[in-house]
Amino acid sequence: MAYADQQMSGNRVVALIIVALIHVGIGYVLISGLAYQAAKKVVERVTTVDIEEPPPPEEPDEPPPPPPEQTAPPPPVAPPPPINIAPAPPPIRTQPTIPPPAPPALVVPPPAAPAPPPPPPSKARGATPDGQGRWARRIQENYPSRALREETQGTVGVSVTIDGSGRVSGCRVTRSSGSSILDEAACEGMQRYARFNPALDAAGNPTSGSYSTAITYRLN
Repeated sequence: MAYADQQMSGNRVVALIIVALIHVGIGYVLISGLAYQAAKKVVERVTTVDIEEPPPPEEPDEPPPPPPEQTAPPPPVAPPPPINIAPAPPPIRTQPTIPPPAPPALVVPPPAAPAPPPPPPSKARGATPDGQGRWARRIQENYPSRALREETQGTVGVSVTIDGSGRVSGCRVTRSSGSSILDEAACEGMQRYARFNPALDAAGNPTSGSYSTAITYRLN
């Protein structure tokens, strides 16, 4: 129906436009001084024009109804969890009287071990000269003859090792006099004449020790 109405309206508009143009032409003719009769004939011709309206188009078939909407099934409903009902607790039995606490056990510590006796005082000592003035004088009197002829003199530093009997078992020169003759004579004299009180260990037993001294050779 709407399409037929639009087509009929279009034809009417065309007809109205034609009529308007004709009227404009008639006015122009009238202004130009054309004969009134000619204009009248034209007007009669125009006014008697029959406009045939086209037949209305056939109505289209009605569209089929839309299919019914499919509704989703409702979600499954989980059954509520079972409710565990705890049984009633057993009755609490109260004791009317509280027994006295047991006496604490007596723990007797064992007797302390006796303290060890203190160690005895140490008897250790180093070797000491025995009559140093005497044997030192004998060493100096035993002046080497060669050193006397060459008039050589000087002081010799020696370190000796003393055994458990107090005698010198070894000798070495710690400071030379500048003369090998005097150095050798000093060690020989210490081993021959020197005497010592032997060194003692912690228990007081004689042991080896050492001693350092100096022998001076001087010409009178």
